Amino acid sequence: MTFMLDKVVPWGRSFTEYVDMFALSDDDLGKHILGCGDGPSSFNCICTRKGGHVVSIDPLYKFSAAEIQSRIKDTYAEIIEQTAKNKHEFVWNTISSVEQLGAVRMAAMNDFLSDYEQGRKQGCYIESQLPNLPFADRQFDIALSSHFLFLYSSQLSEEFHVESIYELCRVATEARIFPLLELGSKKSRHLQKIYDILQQAGFTVSIENVAYEFQKGGNEMMRVVVD
Repeated sequence: MTFMLDKVVPWGRSFTEYVDMFALSDDDLGKHILGCGDGPSSFNCICTRKGGHVVSIDPLYKFSAAEIQSRIKDTYAEIIEQTAKNKHEFVWNTISSVEQLGAVRMAAMNDFLSDYEQGRKQGCYIESQLPNLPFADRQFDIALSSHFLFLYSSQLSEEFHVESIYELCRVATEARIFPLLELGSKKSRHLQKIYDILQQAGFTVSIENVAYEFQKGGNEMMRVVVD
C-alpha cells in the first residue's frame, strides 16, 4: 500500500514525554534504542544531543523536511480543534491546557525538523514500518513503540500486533509499548490475548505503571523481555 503524505496527521511528542511514557532511566538512555513510529517527535534529536544512540523508523521518513513541515502546518489547527472538543478524554495536569499542549508539541516537532535532514543522512531516521524491520537480530537493546500498537486496535488485527511484537523482540532484547489503550481511551481489545500469547511463547511480560498520563487511564506500558 502506498503511503500518502496527505493521509498523515503528524504529531510529535517530546523527549520528556518519551522518558516518562517508557520509564527510561539514565542507564536506559545510554543504550542502543530503536523508536518505531516516532514520526516528528524530538526524542531521537534530544537523546542524540545528550550522547545517546537512537534510530527512529517511520514511513513518514520517505518525505523531506519541507514536505513534513508543510503537512504539520496543514493539520495542526485541526488537531488542536479536535483535542479541544474531546478535552474530557485527557488529564490536564503536567500539560494544563490545549494551548500549552500545542506549544509543547510544536516545539518538539520543530526540534525534529531542525535535526531531520542531517539525521536522515546519518541513518538516524529510516523509512520503514512494522511488522518487517531492516535490522539484524539483537541490533538494539530496547525497542519502543509509541502510540501505534494497541492504540489502533480497531484498525490493526491481533495477528498484526503479535507479528509486530515478535519483530521488536527479534531486533532488540527488550520491547516497551505505550499506551495500552485504544482510541476512545479504553483498554485495548487485544491486550489480554496478546499478553497470554507472549507469555506462552516464553517471553517475560509485564504491565507497568509509568509517570505519564495524558489519555485518561493511559498510564501503563507493556514491557516484553527476551529471555
